[in-house]
Amino acid sequence: MPQLLSILHTIFIMGIVLGFMILIHEFGHFAVAKYFGVRVEVFSIGFGKRLLGFTKGGTDYRISAIPLGGYVKMSGENPMDDRTGDPGEFLSHPRWQRFIIALAGPTMNIMLAIALLTGVYMVHYEYPAFLDEPAVVGWVHPNTPAEKAGIQRGDKIVRVEDIENPNWEQVDVKDALSPNQPLKFGIERDGKVMEKILVPQPFGPNQYGAVGWSPQESSVTLTIVEPGMPAQKAGIKIGDRILTANGQDIPAVESLIQMLTRTKDQPLEIVVLRNGQKLTFTVKPTLDAGGPGQEPAYRIGVASVPLKVVKLNFPDALQRSLSDNKKSSFLILELLQKMVQRKVSMRQVDGPIGIGSAVGQAAREEGWTPLLLITAAISLNLGIMNLLPIPILDGGVILLLLIESLMQKEISLPIKERIYQAAFVFLVLFAVMVIYNDLVKTLPGLTRMP
Repeated sequence: MPQLLSILHTIFIMGIVLGFMILIHEFGHFAVAKYFGVRVEVFSIGFGKRLLGFTKGGTDYRISAIPLGGYVKMSGENPMDDRTGDPGEFLSHPRWQRFIIALAGPTMNIMLAIALLTGVYMVHYEYPAFLDEPAVVGWVHPNTPAEKAGIQRGDKIVRVEDIENPNWEQVDVKDALSPNQPLKFGIERDGKVMEKILVPQPFGPNQYGAVGWSPQESSVTLTIVEPGMPAQKAGIKIGDRILTANGQDIPAVESLIQMLTRTKDQPLEIVVLRNGQKLTFTVKPTLDAGGPGQEPAYRIGVASVPLKVVKLNFPDALQRSLSDNKKSSFLILELLQKMVQRKVSMRQVDGPIGIGSAVGQAAREEGWTPLLLITAAISLNLGIMNLLPIPILDGGVILLLLIESLMQKEISLPIKERIYQAAFVFLVLFAVMVIYNDLVKTLPGLTRMP
């Protein structure tokens, strides 16, 4: 019963988030269409049967039965509709006006993403401390490209492809988007720079690339101790610094994860530093069956992710929001390009199940910040995806308008019909593939906390 309630809660939250973003998207089309004098026949909150509403200025403002987003119906917007030549019809307006109307929806989604991040950053700008630090290797995972290439703890990554002196965020992004693709690295050790070519291995349900290294940590200071897990039961607390486990130094959380794969359910003697005092705890790992997308693994329920938390003033928050959204937009486009080139797997794209899982997890976290952040990310993705040059989508409408502008005439109706039919089939097949990938992702394991 609790699991069913959790699923229903996730569906409810996802419906609100996606519905709000679709509504914002459609409001963009509506507002600009009204401004240019296009007759908007319907502005609906929700889909399906009309429940209630009113008519004003020739527009039926309604609330419909299915409360998931909404839609705008403009007079004569469908090329297959009979045209009367009425000046209020969409196709009776100049192409530049139709271009702006089509562009307005995705623009509203992108503006929403910028506004949400700006607001969040003004209240709580939180990020892993290592992301903006020099890329110094703190741990090399066994049997990975990094280990096979001879990478050692303390090595500094001074170049990845064309990026000089990258931080860890830049390195991680390059790794993730380059599975099975060779990457050129400059590695500095003892003042000398070595040239290395590493091929990230795909891992996890999304098949992101991983070279097999982790950032240098000044100490393994615990930021998460899960309630009810062995570490918490043994008396370990947030803020404890792990020194050793079974007499071995623990320079990184990954070394503890590696130890658990060997020792399994054997008790661990863990020494921590708390308020300047060394304390010893005996912890018996438990086998966690894991949820969707996770394999069984022995865990004690701790994590060390040092965070930086600041509040930005409005100009800085806006600048950071613009920068982050710009960076995310280019990453989306790079991912799509590599998918077309078959350099990355389709499994890197999340469908409704993956998005719902992310939204549900954010909703369960404390405070509004996680949910607002995931909402901003989805809104940006929705805006970018709608700009793709695929007929039926806004980007397809824009592409056809550009082609017609170059031709100085309208594309014939039969050709448009074929284009829209082919686009519809493509989108259906794409949706089926994405949902199938969502289901497949429940099989492989994911990297997790020890």
